[in-house]
Amino acid sequence: MTQVINSLYRQLPSIDRLLREPEITSLIVSHGQTQVVDILREMQEQARLNIREHQALPEWSDDWAASLHRRLERGQTSALQPVFNLSGTVLHTNLGRALLAETAIDAVTQAMRSPVTLEYSLEGASRGHRDRALAGLLCMLTGAEDACIVNNNAAAVLLVLAAVAQGKEVVVSRGELVEIGGAFRIPDVMVQAGCRLVEVGTTNRTHLKDYQRAINADTGMLMKVHTSNYSIEGFTAEVSGAELAKLGMISKIPTVIDLGSGSMIDMTQYGLPAEPMPQDYLNHGIDLVTFSGDKLLGGPQAGIIVGKKQWIEAIQHHPLKRALRADKMTLAALEATLRLYQHPEQLSQKLPTLRLLTRTQGEIRDMAQQLRLRIRAYYSDKFIVRDEPCYSQIGSGSLPVDRLPSWALTFTAIDGRGSTLEKLAHQWRNLKKPVIGRLYDGRLWLDLRCLEDENELSLALFL
Repeated sequence: MTQVINSLYRQLPSIDRLLREPEITSLIVSHGQTQVVDILREMQEQARLNIREHQALPEWSDDWAASLHRRLERGQTSALQPVFNLSGTVLHTNLGRALLAETAIDAVTQAMRSPVTLEYSLEGASRGHRDRALAGLLCMLTGAEDACIVNNNAAAVLLVLAAVAQGKEVVVSRGELVEIGGAFRIPDVMVQAGCRLVEVGTTNRTHLKDYQRAINADTGMLMKVHTSNYSIEGFTAEVSGAELAKLGMISKIPTVIDLGSGSMIDMTQYGLPAEPMPQDYLNHGIDLVTFSGDKLLGGPQAGIIVGKKQWIEAIQHHPLKRALRADKMTLAALEATLRLYQHPEQLSQKLPTLRLLTRTQGEIRDMAQQLRLRIRAYYSDKFIVRDEPCYSQIGSGSLPVDRLPSWALTFTAIDGRGSTLEKLAHQWRNLKKPVIGRLYDGRLWLDLRCLEDENELSLALFL
């Protein structure tokens, strides 16, 4: 046995010999000698381990150059792969939420390629403020006195609590103590901000008098959280933004709304379910409103804070602001996205999120029927392929109950096995451009709401 193992060891090529092979020399040119040598050493170690454990050379050892090439290619695959989002969720958190408009993409590219006036004032040739340009734009669009931008809405909530009510009590309805993705809980954030939570009301009903009774000398904030990721129906009551704002003004206590998704437009004008807008709460007299940039707004991940100037100034000067501030690429993309709102007549075409949300079921059905004719023959040996009506969801905590009529391709395994569908779904997830569908009710569904180029999907599925 020892002789066999030693004989196999002697068959392993040296690194020097491998590096002289023409196929590997060409790989050095494209990938660099350091990386090539490191992987060859890993391959040698794997081969030795295979010899020790199985008394045989690994299967790939008959062509080291080909195996090396495959490993190099896998190593170059980006962790952020483009995919077909056919899951039925438009703003899918795990798939990056909102797609950016072309103008936002161009703005980010420019900010990456050139020095920009991030914190430089051309007028005074001195240090400027990175939020200033966007603050003016946000004020114009929402009617706020001032604005602040951080890296996401969770950061915005944390910063507002820390800057406005640290060491004090924050009054919130018990029915609004939400948890969102990643176990982000409002009570936990309050602890980190140095605030003391005061719950009022019940899970399903909270009245203005509940807030009034909770107010004392230690009250630092009256807060309302938009329950965007769940809905309570039936015997319910909640305090409106207008009521809370009035109570805050009478009591001289700042009021804050965590809006979450944050639509900047009246969604009903596009035939979509209503969603509260920051400008509505500001008009009621709420002091501060926070919302996300990468949800219904249709921009990059960002946390936006709009409201009264005195509170925004306090937030800007808080030590946490520097730790949570947005970078130049985020600010460039957000500015370009906000400028689209200055031309609302073209918004549904130029803003990808709104364009996808407003597609009609008929339009999507026509695409599905054309795709079915192409795809059915290719998969008909193992699957029944149909086009069927379905419902999409907006996603990312936006309008959790409402659904958008859509159309899908469905695949049912002829053998009736769920494992056959799972194998197909796994196969699609491993395509050069993965296809993300959903398994439901014994079928694999491809909701086509977010598909704008059916030819690209056809080519992907036929590979």
